[in-house]
Amino acid sequence: MAQVKSSSKSDPNYKVIAENRRARFDYAIEDDVECGIMLEGSEVKSLRMGGSNIAESYAAVEDGELWLVNSYIAPYKQAKTFGHEERRRRKLLVSRKQLADMWNATQRKGMTLVPMVMYFNHRGMAKIKIGIAKGKKLHDKREDSAKRDWSRQKSRLLKDHG
Repeated sequence: MAQVKSSSKSDPNYKVIAENRRARFDYAIEDDVECGIMLEGSEVKSLRMGGSNIAESYAAVEDGELWLVNSYIAPYKQAKTFGHEERRRRKLLVSRKQLADMWNATQRKGMTLVPMVMYFNHRGMAKIKIGIAKGKKLHDKREDSAKRDWSRQKSRLLKDHG
C-alpha cells in the first residue's frame, strides 16, 4: 500500500527514526499500512534527537482502536516534570476500513501486526509502517538465510573474476 520513500533533497523533513530489521526475517509480510501516532510533545522532541526502538514492539487492535505496545522512546531530558513514560502504549491512527481489515487479519486469519519502520514524513509528521504478517517457521528462516548467503557469495565471485 503506502511506500516509504527514501530521503532526498526534495524532502528535507523526511527522516527514518527507528527500523525493525528482524521483521522481514521473522515474519512473512503480506501487506503494510501507514499509521499516524498520537505522541506527547516530549516524545516528538526525543524522536527528533533519534532516541527510539521498535524492535520488541507489536501492534494490537483492542476495543475498536489500534495500539502500539512496548515501543521505547527515550526520555527527553529538558522536559523534566512534563516528560513521558518510555514504554507507554501509544494510539495509532488509521481509517475504519483499515482497522477492520487489521482486526479480521489478526482474529480470523491468525496474523500478527508488526511495526516495521518509524519515520517523519515529508510534512514532518511522525508515522509508523505496520506490516500485516504471518510468522515464519524455522526452516523458512534457514532457507532465506541460505539464499542471502548464496547471493553474497555469488556477488563476491563476480566482483573478483568479473
